[in-house]
Amino acid sequence: MTRFVSSRAVRVLTVAAAAAAGLAMAGPAHAAVEYGAHGFDVHFHGHQFAGGNWGGYVSFGSFTTATASWTEPTVTCRSSNDLFAPWVGIDGDGSSTVEQTGVETDCSSGRAVYSAWYEMYPAAPVYYNVSVGAGDKITATVTRTATNTYKLDLTDSTKGWTKTTTKTLTSKHASAEAIIESPTDSYPTISGGIKFTGVKFNGTNLASTSPSALSADDRGTGTWTPGAIGSDGQSFTIARR
Repeated sequence: MTRFVSSRAVRVLTVAAAAAAGLAMAGPAHAAVEYGAHGFDVHFHGHQFAGGNWGGYVSFGSFTTATASWTEPTVTCRSSNDLFAPWVGIDGDGSSTVEQTGVETDCSSGRAVYSAWYEMYPAAPVYYNVSVGAGDKITATVTRTATNTYKLDLTDSTKGWTKTTTKTLTSKHASAEAIIESPTDSYPTISGGIKFTGVKFNGTNLASTSPSALSADDRGTGTWTPGAIGSDGQSFTIARR
């Protein structure tokens, strides 16, 4: 499903039962529901303009790798519509494909449920059958290993697991990003926000890749805005302003 806003592709990802060889969904089933005012099916992870559903930093160019780390936050669900994910990816800003991996937090059951996933949009997301939760240190890396071949690595160093998936996709090679996203425009309360560290594109510090900041809408009443990039050139915190 694709829409266009301000000439940027608005992609969304169906959060539905999805499996691939050797992979299974983790936790409870991800039901297909409508996404608030957008009227989308339950989808993650696609670009919108600033004030849309992407918040973080994006850099434009033909990048072959993107990596970042973060600590999964403890959240307080404000409604069953709350849904968000920090992730790392290539493409998606100005293109109709995204190769990405991260962890979602879903409040639809009335409590925060954490699930690790990857997606090669426009294919459906795949959820890993692993344990992940608040306080876990996550590192995500997406690497283009050949013209249209990608390796997606997701590591939980707290729980001690790593998932590596290699997939092919004809892509634009247009951008790289470290993002938080809520396709419902509805975030839980996240005390202190989320801090990304070790953010590098093509092995180069984020600050040296001409990054652009994106702010994400929160129910039309707040904005998740990334702070300045740290003095190390690799870190930033995104919080509700």
